[in-house]
Amino acid sequence: MVDSMVEQLQSDMECEGLLACFHGLKPLDRQCFREFVEADEPLTVDEVAATVDRERSTAYRSVQRLLQTGFLEKEQINYEQGGYYHVYMPTDPSVVADEMQRLLNDWYAQMGQLIQEFEDKYSDAAPATEVES
Repeated sequence: MVDSMVEQLQSDMECEGLLACFHGLKPLDRQCFREFVEADEPLTVDEVAATVDRERSTAYRSVQRLLQTGFLEKEQINYEQGGYYHVYMPTDPSVVADEMQRLLNDWYAQMGQLIQEFEDKYSDAAPATEVES
């Protein structure tokens, strides 16, 4: 269930809460992201699945959500004898922050337009009240 804006503004939010607020990421997604950030080198899906103690398929879905939202980058590693595998690493935080700022600016502009539409729509419909002197 989505909290109202008032509830969101009154709650204590940590920076990781932005992952859920902006992109709807789940607690497991945030946990996986933390593992990638804290790792000394890029991780495979199998490695992150082991660190978060989940099945590979579950970890893979979280990694895919993190890729789609731009929080992770994927690199292909080729074997000398043929074949390959993928490793994942966190996207540069300044790139992610710039994207979140852009989303926030877009949202703010959209809300401003909706508020103006609300005022235009209901100011004409509201009965005029006389002010007593």
